[in-house]
Amino acid sequence: MKVLYFDCSSGICGNMTLGALLDIVDDENYFLNEIQKLNVDGYKIEISRKDSHGISGRFVDVIVDGMDEYGHVHHIHEHHNEEHHHEEHHHHHEEEHHHEHRNLNDVNKIIDESSLDEKVKQLAKEIFLKVAVAESQVHGKPLEEVHFHEVGAIDSIIDIVGTAILICKINPDKIISSVINEGYGFIECAHGKMSVPVPATSKIFATEKVKFKQIDVDTELVTPTGAAIISTLTKEYQTIPEMQLERMGFGAGSKDIGYANLLKVYLGEAEEKSKSEMYVIETNIDDSNGEELGYAMGKLLENKANDVFYTPIYMKKNRPAYKLEVICTKENLDNLLEIIFKETTTIGARFYQVDRAELKRELIEVDTKYGKISSKKITTPKGEVYIYPEYEAIKKIAEETGIPLKELYNLQNLN
Repeated sequence: MKVLYFDCSSGICGNMTLGALLDIVDDENYFLNEIQKLNVDGYKIEISRKDSHGISGRFVDVIVDGMDEYGHVHHIHEHHNEEHHHEEHHHHHEEEHHHEHRNLNDVNKIIDESSLDEKVKQLAKEIFLKVAVAESQVHGKPLEEVHFHEVGAIDSIIDIVGTAILICKINPDKIISSVINEGYGFIECAHGKMSVPVPATSKIFATEKVKFKQIDVDTELVTPTGAAIISTLTKEYQTIPEMQLERMGFGAGSKDIGYANLLKVYLGEAEEKSKSEMYVIETNIDDSNGEELGYAMGKLLENKANDVFYTPIYMKKNRPAYKLEVICTKENLDNLLEIIFKETTTIGARFYQVDRAELKRELIEVDTKYGKISSKKITTPKGEVYIYPEYEAIKKIAEETGIPLKELYNLQNLN
């Protein structure tokens, strides 16, 4: 399994992502040829190596209107913690540069009318949508009324579409990220100071359930585009998993933050684990009747519990009682806890993470003299195969033929 891991200890933004992924792909011509398929102009891309506290990273500079990084236009780029491309930040540039405005539909049209691969288009539009939705929520405007300055849109389009191009080129089976590091304090914008993380980034963090923490760096480390990129690519935030490392990519930022300002991306091969992480919920109940407990079990199973069962126990004062146990995935944990508290009399529940080993399984249909029988095909790690008929299928045959159910479980008796 090919795994791509993002180390966001220095945060994440658009051009740092491009730099790191270009290090992985290591084919600048491929990237530049693909990005030309957008058919937009008014910019150029400069790719170089940049030292950050003794470590070299690839630095991608999207230069709009031909100005270099020291010109008036460059500092509107989203180059790690510098002024954002969003509309409200750039009123002070309008006297020098008269630009049309583009909304999300205009940007999507540029992407759709390009000759890029369809997967690239879909990924790019998904990332751009998250930025636009966050901006619309921050400003209290409908999505179609959120506009971007033309230069800002070009800058964002290159960052986002470029990321999609390189991700699709790498084509990992799984993408994982570290917990995202964000700075603190304030940054300057057209309307004065804005606290870090900026509102659009905070909206994406909240909506997409991004795991982040603030560290002792007095500036912005995560831009809205960076937050949108990483939250689209992954929902897993953890330390580097066990894998055989194949390539590393370092994308350089433009600020001195006191340590190496790099987005580090790792590409490696990991074994696909046969075990899955699950949760067990337990609670002891001594004051619910049988009907209530049966109803609660039904509700839990209806709401994606993997298994539910009761065990007879004795509690304080020698009271006969039941221990309820529920096995579930992490994503269903909170909802199932809510059902337990709502449908039973318990006032507390324990839950803990467990590993579960699973055999490979698939549903198949087996031809028999009684017709097609729904069955479960189980494969062991050694390649041994077992086929078990489904209960409802053989129950129907047993009722129609009078053959004992236990005999029909043997496939030979079905043929």
